[in-house]
Amino acid sequence: MSELANLVLVLHALLVLFIVGGLAAIWAGAAMRQNWARNRTFRTTHVVAIGIVATLAVLDVPCPLTVLEDYLRNGTAGAAGQPGFIQRWVSAWMYYDFPGWVFTLAYVAFLLAVVLTWRLIPPRR
Repeated sequence: MSELANLVLVLHALLVLFIVGGLAAIWAGAAMRQNWARNRTFRTTHVVAIGIVATLAVLDVPCPLTVLEDYLRNGTAGAAGQPGFIQRWVSAWMYYDFPGWVFTLAYVAFLLAVVLTWRLIPPRR
């Protein structure tokens, strides 16, 4: 099951990259007058993704991907305390030891930045 846990971790990292990198890409794409930066499907998916993350944080609901990864990883006999290569590096990149309110504030602030971006660089119809 550790392979599945690693897969969930990588998918989680890709989602983080989409959310964070997506905002930077929208601004860069708009500055370079790229049509994809105003693509409604991309932009809607982006705002919904960060909206879900922020909502879960405000409601104090743990991220389902983190819960699933923990379940898959802890359910594997003998793997506890011995992270694999992928887990070690991706976890170090994604997880920090801060109080929960710091993350909630960051997620809501990022959501507001995405919503503001929607208004300043509106998607095309």
